[in-house]
Amino acid sequence: MTSSSSGESGRKKRYHQYTAIDDCTRLRVLRAHPRNDQKTAIQFIDYVLAKLPFAVEQVQADNGQQFGRTFHWHLLDKGIGHVRIKPRTPRLNGKVERSHRIDSGEFYRLLEGQVIDDVNLFNSKLQEWEDDYNYHRLHGALAGQTPYDRLRQKAQDPL
Repeated sequence: MTSSSSGESGRKKRYHQYTAIDDCTRLRVLRAHPRNDQKTAIQFIDYVLAKLPFAVEQVQADNGQQFGRTFHWHLLDKGIGHVRIKPRTPRLNGKVERSHRIDSGEFYRLLEGQVIDDVNLFNSKLQEWEDDYNYHRLHGALAGQTPYDRLRQKAQDPL
């Protein structure tokens, strides 16, 4: 699983999109928050752990302050490994970086000109996009499968 965050902004409020991607299936969990700090990152990872239908063994994150010492120990306390990518090498978080480009082109482009100043409404729209991405959008990296198709395939034949 990889994890990172990026900010997207409207006219009035700025939200920080947190993204978790399973390395094997490309299944994503998305959530927007008005703050970008360790407390928020911990809330997000707890949300991810509750939402994913499988156990998480390790989290890879960039070196943002939101993934600092408190976040690190929170994961270790849950028995989850935490690795940080080498500083200033976003290519090492390539799946997250690529997914953010997809978000920009396929999700945020549709929101241009809209002012969404309620984080719950924004998360509702983001949830619709997450569902479309995970259950309906075909992926070249998955040989034309959706992340959910890949998950079902791996659950039937884990090797």
